[in-house]
Amino acid sequence: MWIDKALTFFVPKDKKFFALFAKASANVVEISKALTEFVNTHSPEKRQELMKKIYDLEHVGDEITHEILIELSTNFITPFDREDIHYLATSLDDVADFIYGAAKRIQLYRLEEMTEPIRKLAEIIEKSANEINVAIYDLRSMDNIVRIKEACVRVNSLENHADDVFHTAIGDLFEREADAKRIIMYQDILATLETATDKCEDVANVIETILVKNS
Repeated sequence: MWIDKALTFFVPKDKKFFALFAKASANVVEISKALTEFVNTHSPEKRQELMKKIYDLEHVGDEITHEILIELSTNFITPFDREDIHYLATSLDDVADFIYGAAKRIQLYRLEEMTEPIRKLAEIIEKSANEINVAIYDLRSMDNIVRIKEACVRVNSLENHADDVFHTAIGDLFEREADAKRIIMYQDILATLETATDKCEDVANVIETILVKNS
């Protein structure tokens, strides 16, 4: 009896970790969708409703990250390296944090005019979130390594596109805008959105690291 209990302690709780990562990535998809809606709506009431949804989803992400870290601290054996589990959890959380940060800045600045680069960056974030979700879903079984790699490559490509959108937008902003306050405001929002794409790339990078170590 005691041997069975001891063996149970040493068996990796793969299902628990992967279920939590699936929840975290699904949450990132939901918050990215809410951001896309947020920057595309013209209704102040709808935007307020979406801001509340983004706020709630960011807190859901925090709770899932906390659950993963608790599991990490209480399990002796894990499905892959402990530092990779930690980095994957915190990187997913960072994506949600920067999505919330961008929406919050838009709200605080009382921004009414959503520029095309803002909408484009939100779209890139949502596409990246969907690719991450695909990769993490397949990470559970490692049965489709090619599809995981392809999803990660697409995230990297999307991040490069986001860099181009960001740099072009900043160049246009300084060329066409004379109001220093508006320059600061738009630059801050654009930078936060672009950082969210960087965080998506961080997730893809740690997934690729996991593949290298476990394939």
